[in-house]
Amino acid sequence: MPPPLRLTAAHVAQVPPYLGPPQPFDLAGEVATEADHQALFDQLMRSAPKEVWVFAYGSLIWNPGFEPAETRNGHLRGWHRRFCLGWMTIFRGCPERPGIMLALDRGGSCQGVAQRLGPARLEADMLCILRREVPLRRSAYQPRWSPVSTPDGPITALIFPIDRSADNYLQGQSEDAVAHSLATSAGDRGTMAEYLLNTVQNLQNLGIHDRYLWRLQSAVADNIERALPANKEVP
Repeated sequence: MPPPLRLTAAHVAQVPPYLGPPQPFDLAGEVATEADHQALFDQLMRSAPKEVWVFAYGSLIWNPGFEPAETRNGHLRGWHRRFCLGWMTIFRGCPERPGIMLALDRGGSCQGVAQRLGPARLEADMLCILRREVPLRRSAYQPRWSPVSTPDGPITALIFPIDRSADNYLQGQSEDAVAHSLATSAGDRGTMAEYLLNTVQNLQNLGIHDRYLWRLQSAVADNIERALPANKEVP
């Protein structure tokens, strides 16, 4: 049995929210157009399997933005979860408290959720995913098809691994530095502590234990507690 989670909603509530205006998205680079996403969809579909699945490892698990026709636990080999995309000054980060995002990085393996797209809404749902995961013309994520093991047999799923040559790929960050960022960053879409809590809670509900994320959630809870005034405790 994995150890219980240290990070709680009470910890997340202690992270000061971002109160400024929404950060302009174009700070991150040239925004992809509908034509760009349609072209990427057409390119991917030329080599797509008969059934279209997407592999969720982070927020796609708990906030996919579409209704999957079927879900299964899945095991992806050759890629692992890592907070290595930064420093984010939009969404869950801001210039004063930049964030670092979760990605699939090369090596190891990852347990997550395979989500099947229904044929009736295949194009609409796929475009929804591409707008979300590949928002820029020069995206750090490089979508591709990859084999995934599931309890009901092997499938081929769309994955979004990070491109290590991307300018915002972070290499060599210590877990202490990552935990500090996750414990402090906030933007107009919320905090990274909230993102991490949602991710580990949903993985726990699925019976998935990621040792890396479990270490980080404990370290984030410690960081938040240390930042509190001496006379205050997490409820």
